[in-house]
Amino acid sequence: MENYNTVLFDFDGTLMDTGRVIIQSWQQTYRTLENREEEEDVIIRTFGEPLALSMEKTFPTVPVEESLKIYRDYQYGHYEEFISLFPGMEALVRELKERGYKLGIVTSRLKRTTIRGLEKYHLTDCFGTVITMEDTDKHKPDPAPVNAALEKLQARAEDAVLLGDTMYDILCAKNAGVTSVLVGWATAVTEEEKTGPDKPDYILEEANDLMGLL
Repeated sequence: MENYNTVLFDFDGTLMDTGRVIIQSWQQTYRTLENREEEEDVIIRTFGEPLALSMEKTFPTVPVEESLKIYRDYQYGHYEEFISLFPGMEALVRELKERGYKLGIVTSRLKRTTIRGLEKYHLTDCFGTVITMEDTDKHKPDPAPVNAALEKLQARAEDAVLLGDTMYDILCAKNAGVTSVLVGWATAVTEEEKTGPDKPDYILEEANDLMGLL
């Protein structure tokens, strides 16, 4: 990659390790609605998909508002307790900011908890825009969220990269004409997807590896 001036980050599973709180929120929903817990691999396969859509498919006989309330009530109460930045991400964000890159968040998460996560590590001021699911009518893998971030940052698609941990992120980037970068700690992408027709443009093993690509 050369002459890129804009870096977009997915939040869950890319910048922030929210896997534990997401899984526990799902398990609380399963316990409440079906009096059981689910295999973690099944839950992980929903990562990156808008939550309301996942809930509608998982609990088709339950009003989406009801399952979402169970999930979110649990998560709001335990959020900061469980989340942490992935190794090297804080240093990467701060170095990119110091070097003058335009930075943005593009996530399917709600704005409230996204900002809470950034505030925990005092990173809010590093990002020129934070695009969450409330900001667009269409969501990943549709290009709308990335397009919204680019517009806010006054950046061009050809000058931007998107770091993500799911195929929703990779496809969103590709659909927007942005270079796609899969983080090496992704858990929801299969080996076949990493090398298939929609494979990411780059895969990073560690956060700081991005500096060698920009």
